Amino acid sequence: MPEAESRALVVEGDHDGSRLDNFLTALLPDQSRSHIQRLIKEGRVTGPVATIRASTPVRTGQVYAVEMPPPAAAAPEPEPLPLRIIFEDADLVVLDKPAGMVVHPAAGHRTGTLVNALLHHVKDLSGIGGELRPGIVHRLDRGTSGVMVVAKHDRAHQELSRQFADREVEKEYIALVWGVVQAGRRMDSAIGRDPADRQKMSTRARRARHAVTRVMTSRQYKGVSLLRVGIATGRTHQIRVHLSDIGHPIVGDSTYGGLHRRTPATLRAVQRLERPFLHAARLAFTHPGDGRRVEFDSPLPPDLQVVIEDIEAREEGPE
Repeated sequence: MPEAESRALVVEGDHDGSRLDNFLTALLPDQSRSHIQRLIKEGRVTGPVATIRASTPVRTGQVYAVEMPPPAAAAPEPEPLPLRIIFEDADLVVLDKPAGMVVHPAAGHRTGTLVNALLHHVKDLSGIGGELRPGIVHRLDRGTSGVMVVAKHDRAHQELSRQFADREVEKEYIALVWGVVQAGRRMDSAIGRDPADRQKMSTRARRARHAVTRVMTSRQYKGVSLLRVGIATGRTHQIRVHLSDIGHPIVGDSTYGGLHRRTPATLRAVQRLERPFLHAARLAFTHPGDGRRVEFDSPLPPDLQVVIEDIEAREEGPE
């Protein structure tokens, strides 16, 4: 069992008068401020004053000792679930999430989640917030497949979270929708929890957050359009809600009106879909370790690719 590490930190003049939590976070950049505050609350920070709080002002020349316990095991158990890892280094993991997999353990989904799989496959987690767990910085819905990035330690988690919050991350999805949608279409209705159904999101919510979705490319078939969609924000169900709101729900999306009982022969393949036709195809961001711009792509998975191939074959007809 790894032992706790003790660090002695001297207050230099440029930190004179700073809050203790801010001072410690500045000198321990691999630790989040919330984790530092928890260490202070647990009595793992000692110094020259009798009562130590996160807000305690530090003075030049003071010495504070910080006991850094080894990362505690996360509550979820590692599970040897199949997982396609696209890229991995000391800072992060980029993976291709399969449809049907929930990202976080929660009520009703304690096992079989992406976190359970990562705990098994990733062997060098440094811990997030003092727990030995992967740092989830964004999510994909259970029924959505595609590329995701996960942080291995606090510093990478903080930087990636900042990039997502500041809209510096490029996110592109492929969606098959009902009807004709032209490339260049922009949707910017704010999104919040549906007042009539708490399991859904809506553009008619009383409390809503700004969201922007735009159609980058569109390939049109008889009755449906295959879109490449970019999002500047990342609200829950954003693409599904925006496309449904303009009358073009994602094919196969039972929550937002994408199930049609009757379809023409050319679209018969969509009846085989067991989830919404939505796939996270591209993710680009600045690497939190070396600052280079990186991008990762995920091809359409077989269950979606076969639908497009069938639609195209039926439209072309017999030779």
